[in-house]
Amino acid sequence: MTFEELKEKALSLPLKPGVYLMMDKSGTVIYVGKAKALKNRVSQYFHDQASHNGKTRAMVAQIDHFDTIVAGSEFEALVLENSLIKRHKPRYNIMLKDDKGYPYIRLSVKDRYPRFSMVGRMADDGARYFGPFGGRGDTQDIIDALRNALKLPACGKKFPRDIGKERPCLNHHMGLCDGYCREEVPREQHSQAIDQAICLLEGKFGQVEKDLADQMTEAADNLEFEKAAALRDRLKAISLLGKRQKVVAGYLADTDVLGLFCGEVRSAVAVLHFREGDLTGRDLQLFQTEGEGPEELLSAFLTQFYGNRGLLPRQILLPEDLEDAADIGRFLSHQAGRKVELVTPQRGAKRELIRMAQENAREEVLRVTTREERTARVLTLLAQRIELEKPPRRIEAYDISNTGAADIVAAMTVFEDGKPRKGAYRYFKMKGLDGPDDYASMEQTIRRRFRRDKEGDEDFAQRPDLILIDGGDTHAAVASRALEEFGLTIPVYGMVKDGRHRTRALVTPDGREIGIQGVPALFAFIGQIQEETHRSAVGFHHKQHTKSSVGSALEKIPGIGEARRKKLMKTFGSVKAIREADLQALEGVLPGSAALSVYNYFKKPEEE
Repeated sequence: MTFEELKEKALSLPLKPGVYLMMDKSGTVIYVGKAKALKNRVSQYFHDQASHNGKTRAMVAQIDHFDTIVAGSEFEALVLENSLIKRHKPRYNIMLKDDKGYPYIRLSVKDRYPRFSMVGRMADDGARYFGPFGGRGDTQDIIDALRNALKLPACGKKFPRDIGKERPCLNHHMGLCDGYCREEVPREQHSQAIDQAICLLEGKFGQVEKDLADQMTEAADNLEFEKAAALRDRLKAISLLGKRQKVVAGYLADTDVLGLFCGEVRSAVAVLHFREGDLTGRDLQLFQTEGEGPEELLSAFLTQFYGNRGLLPRQILLPEDLEDAADIGRFLSHQAGRKVELVTPQRGAKRELIRMAQENAREEVLRVTTREERTARVLTLLAQRIELEKPPRRIEAYDISNTGAADIVAAMTVFEDGKPRKGAYRYFKMKGLDGPDDYASMEQTIRRRFRRDKEGDEDFAQRPDLILIDGGDTHAAVASRALEEFGLTIPVYGMVKDGRHRTRALVTPDGREIGIQGVPALFAFIGQIQEETHRSAVGFHHKQHTKSSVGSALEKIPGIGEARRKKLMKTFGSVKAIREADLQALEGVLPGSAALSVYNYFKKPEEE
């Protein structure tokens, strides 16, 4: 379909909730999204593309056709979106990392004698799954701890097939297994131990301890002292198990606290897991920063991260309010089989926990992101924003500084690979201007800079990929016209300031503004260039003005020409030092009559 056909189809969609699937020419689903009103949401992709981030523009450029599915409600659209993302894994959707590093505990509940095992992912096989957990080592430790505490079999025998066929293995003789391979051990005992293991994995340590304590008391009352002693040992083991953080780390929490940090290259969500007020574990998920807002990132994270878990916390603290929080809460509650509450605290202790989670996310992003990656990302964002074919390796920026008709100057700063290259800075003193004229000054500066290039001056031989002018569209236009005289087509943009003297936008020579304030990394980078260029221009102007002032003061002294003025400045360094020098010091630099003339010029006003 053509772009106009896509736009026309989008405008014909109903104002109903649903899901849309964007597809490329091969029919591959490249994006899945949900909408409160399909017509409004989908048509946005084909209108006002300048407001899209780089990722969205790249996605729209590849759309060949799209399909929609009308849903009965926003909640149904959310559930359907989550299912379709899992199925198609679209390139332009926010996707969590694969769960290969986060194993599950599987319980084969369909077997007469269920067993625990570690698996890489959940399957639709009728088994029960717990997790995912932080790593394979921790997961195996949990399984081993449960087996040891509850005296469950760890051998390779299969029950009931192998019951009574061989003598019990060494584990039974060491007290690590109740010996379910013996015919005298009822299956109900194994079932009871499995139920207790499930309770432990669900965090119900108190309930299991109470049941075992009641059974131990009952056995003692019935004078079954051997059974009571075994139950006592099991109770001790489970009490110790309940205190081990690794059993509950990662997901057995009353409350999860989410923190989000968006960096120039990567973003991260940190999840802190709390159980009965104690921090028991942490999960971190990294994303490539593609221009998505916090709300979009958090919504995708919540549905994907918790949508695959067998157990969920009762409360999730969020750093941002989400428009679809009610639907996501309902989705997670359905997944958990009980209410899961989403809360965005504004103050107090819970807000402090959010800040702690955000700091965890920030530290992880800073840890894994190099300075070179950050710089490369900013240059890529700049190229996408102003539609360059590739990131600009060399950027030249220009600014004019003056105070009246005298000492009008310009500064040229250079940024290579995103970093200032101060050795390449150049400065210009305006010639032939009757008064301050920023436009004429900028035109003269650009002409002189590229004339030097054309004449073979090595100091100006390297041409920029992008030129930035401190000023508006008229400044950019005169610079662009000057370039045309040399047959050059280098992109030129003005840096437009806001009321606080910060660059708020870039502007083309024909007056089209490109906002940058919505992209913090790019906003900071352009602001840095603008400030550095302005500082250089002002600094050079101040230096020239000081020299002019010095020259003016010495020019008024009879008998002091240019050569003697230079000799005085070279020796004393400043007019102030010359003024304070005694006659003997001046005679060491100038002939006697000239020295006396200088001395009298500065001392006579004081004497009068």
